[in-house]
Amino acid sequence: MPNIKSAKKRLLVIKKKTLINQMHKTALKTAVKKFEAAVENNDAANAKVLFNDAVKKLDQGVKQGILHKNNAARKKSQLALKLAKMGA
Repeated sequence: MPNIKSAKKRLLVIKKKTLINQMHKTALKTAVKKFEAAVENNDAANAKVLFNDAVKKLDQGVKQGILHKNNAARKKSQLALKLAKMGA
């Protein structure tokens, strides 16, 4: 445990930011999984809506520093390919 006041504060700030990052990362993963589930069920109309949501979450993840921009671009490309293969 830190003894210096500023170090104690940094510890509290880091814990808070870690929880926020985990929350955003979980929401991102959930959005992607929902899209993939819609693709598995051949639900084209729902898949389009969920694709837009997943792409939005990926972009937000980049903006918040959770994902690297190339990582998000690769994931968006993979999701777009899955949507295109569905014929939607």
